[in-house]
Amino acid sequence: MLKVPRALCMLLPVLLACALPWTVCARPGDAHAMRMDMETEPALGVGAAFDARGRLWLARVQGGHVLVSRSDDLGKTFGKPVMVNPVAEKIYASGESRPEIAVGPQGQIYVTWTAQPNPQWTGYIRLARSTDGGQHFSAPIMLNRDPAAVTRGFDSLVVAGNGDLVVAWIDAGERVKAKAAGADYRGFALDYAWSGDAGQTFTAPREVAAHTCECCRTTIAREPGGNAALLFRMNYPGDIRDHAFAVLRTDGKAVVPARATFSGWRVAACPDQGPGLAIGSNGTLHGVWYEASHGPAIWYGQLDPGHPPRHTLKLGGPGAGHADVAVQGRDVWVAWNQVSAKGYQLMLRASHDDGATFGAPRALAESAAAVYSPQLLVHDAHAYVAWNTGDGFRLIAIGNAAEAKP
Repeated sequence: MLKVPRALCMLLPVLLACALPWTVCARPGDAHAMRMDMETEPALGVGAAFDARGRLWLARVQGGHVLVSRSDDLGKTFGKPVMVNPVAEKIYASGESRPEIAVGPQGQIYVTWTAQPNPQWTGYIRLARSTDGGQHFSAPIMLNRDPAAVTRGFDSLVVAGNGDLVVAWIDAGERVKAKAAGADYRGFALDYAWSGDAGQTFTAPREVAAHTCECCRTTIAREPGGNAALLFRMNYPGDIRDHAFAVLRTDGKAVVPARATFSGWRVAACPDQGPGLAIGSNGTLHGVWYEASHGPAIWYGQLDPGHPPRHTLKLGGPGAGHADVAVQGRDVWVAWNQVSAKGYQLMLRASHDDGATFGAPRALAESAAAVYSPQLLVHDAHAYVAWNTGDGFRLIAIGNAAEAKP
């Protein structure tokens, strides 16, 4: 979620020099400072997903509850929301955090979120599921297993092509253990767990990578072969904040993360800018990411883990942030938020040759109120942007930029 004062600060020379837009400007080890934006910003974080019938499902946070609602008319109207967690609790739903929602092959509805217990700046990864079309949800379970009160969050959720339900999140548990033993530990760790029985049971958490960035969302996508894959920001030696890619195996084989971007951006603070990932049916890895090694910028590239990305393109400069990407056939869409004189613009660039070239950027919508990160969705070969603002939720059809508001 972006706030106008923070975004406009990007235009100030001091922040351009630091190359830290939309960040809390905290040292990486200061977990308390990293989480302060979640506590003070409006809870605009929403998750959205289409089911096989083209119905739009929305997960949002209100009054300490995750609420799920459904639209049968592409977001023009929504039915009565269903409460997922009956016991109210503090929930992260601002900054780069939001409840996540996914739909299973038999119409199951899965929701994850990060609850904030006491003390502050800690997190538990929750999941609940519905097997009756979203009318009722199971009692929430805790996926992180370890009840220690440490910082966790930025959960990602996907139903993989093989049917497994996969959830990944950032976890500070290993950092806390290392510090207790008197050892250094850059950043946090990245864990995941999966279910092979439609969310009835989950494996114990398994580590994807150590030394990840502490304050950037992760992004997860299906691979054509049936696995889930993850793109995430690392904290490489020397405070280098490039990204890594990993296939999240559910067959017992090793998870081997590989570096995916090579900007060399060095920053001893929290970018608060996670990447986006979409995987084509041909296996092409389409990525979008933020870095500021030569000034703030959003980039697109075709990832080649272990090597620099191909077909890289700078999408936006100062004021651009929080991009997402989607692919359908040879069509690739990238959407992002752009600071404007009137507040924010929702920007789009499209490619019709599998990301080799892109058309000119165009504005799909504007908002004078605060905005959350756009989420690109594809259904029935049509692309949409789910965009939540202080003025309400919008589902924007890319083809004609028609807007629908509940």
